[in-house]
Amino acid sequence: MFNYGIDKLTVSKVMAIANGQLKAVLTKDAIAKVVACRKKVETIASNNIAVYGINTGFGPLCDVQITPEETSKLQENLLITHAVGVGKPIDVLLSKIMLITKVHALCQGFSGIRLKVIEHILFFIEHNLIPVVPEQGSVGASGDLAPLSHLFLPLLGEGEFWINHKIVPAKDVLKKHDLKPITLQAKEGLALINGTQFILAHTIVGLDKMKYVLNLADLAGAMSIEGYKGSASPFKKALHSIRPFKGSLKVAKRMRMLFKGSENIMSHEDCERVQDPYSMRCIPQVHGASRNAYYHLNKLAKIEMNSVTDNPIILSDTVAISGGNFHGQPLAMALDYTSIAASELGNISDRRCYLLIEGKYGLPRLLTASGGLNSGFMIPQYTTAALVTENKSLCFPPSADSIPTSLGQEDHVSMGSISSRKFNQILGNIEKILAIELMYAAQAIEFRRPLQCSEIVEKNHAIIREKVAKLEEDRVLKDDINTMIDFVQNRDFIVN
Repeated sequence: MFNYGIDKLTVSKVMAIANGQLKAVLTKDAIAKVVACRKKVETIASNNIAVYGINTGFGPLCDVQITPEETSKLQENLLITHAVGVGKPIDVLLSKIMLITKVHALCQGFSGIRLKVIEHILFFIEHNLIPVVPEQGSVGASGDLAPLSHLFLPLLGEGEFWINHKIVPAKDVLKKHDLKPITLQAKEGLALINGTQFILAHTIVGLDKMKYVLNLADLAGAMSIEGYKGSASPFKKALHSIRPFKGSLKVAKRMRMLFKGSENIMSHEDCERVQDPYSMRCIPQVHGASRNAYYHLNKLAKIEMNSVTDNPIILSDTVAISGGNFHGQPLAMALDYTSIAASELGNISDRRCYLLIEGKYGLPRLLTASGGLNSGFMIPQYTTAALVTENKSLCFPPSADSIPTSLGQEDHVSMGSISSRKFNQILGNIEKILAIELMYAAQAIEFRRPLQCSEIVEKNHAIIREKVAKLEEDRVLKDDINTMIDFVQNRDFIVN
């Protein structure tokens, strides 16, 4: 059980709530905080003192005071005018996570929204009524204004929902569930659309994926070393203890685990080869650096998902601070750095693929015993090379850019929404690259038989061979590659 506004979210908890594995509820303590803060907003609204977003216009119109009679229309106009997103809809899971993290932020008692509005959002979550949100249009400054506007248009009877993978007008869905559109009151529109939930949702999904991808990269590296008959010496504890970066220590330990009991590795411990290429012996340093970036982003995301990121922040019935908690820069910069870190996993994986088809140390060229007539595994490395370069092009940091908006009132923006989307694009490409490396490594291991690898490597080799046979003669490899990608995306491989 998770208590909104009281307990602390983590990536795993958000994913569990979104997937229906963890129930999230609104407790009496959270309700009390929401109700108390709403009373403060009502007190402020009844005074004749201008307070941004409560009785003033928005952005550059913050100097225009709004009468009490116009308050509701002001908040409704806010959602309608800011829903200008374009492009394809984001994944349903991302929209659902946006709802979950927004509810958690609103329930901390600093946003001034009515309990009734939160209860409507909870109804959407619990009945899997997920709004349609376009992927483009946020600059990540006053938060994710356009995406959040689309997310909450259905509260007004506007916008659209996903129903059984189809887009349905919100008004039809509300009618079916006997829900009336909400009339927003003072501060509520701002509370809903100011925030970083679009950036955050993409970050959470990316972190969840990257955690598995990091472990899978270690497995792919270990299997490639088994196939290459590389050395296990570069992973010894003594080496890494004198340069003890957290990520490197973790990866070296995992590599030792992945090689434990390998007959194949032990068979050439005293061979004449002095050292392996960097893409094999530097796995702890390279994969480890990527892990360090993951640890950093995960730490920042945990802070963000338990923070209040709308504006203004209500502190008392006389104090409402118009600040910048909605600015996406804290996540944007780390997302850009972690995107580079993720991209490196693909870069080094492609290099290992190349080594396996060179035809050295007992492996046939292109991993085929009958080269010439057969091209073997020549061409899949073209695919990894293409994906690696695509990822390099995606590594430009959007957070290094800023285009002023809102007539200069919002004159520095984070572009974090673009950073978060690119982070997930890069990870998607990494899954494909690693899938191809694992296919290569499985083929290379066939040429080391009858020697056996470690138990965990043999189990993963068996998983591959359940659906992807050893390549004896040329065949259409697209089906094999797609199968390998499915293995990766379904997280079928044993990585621990």
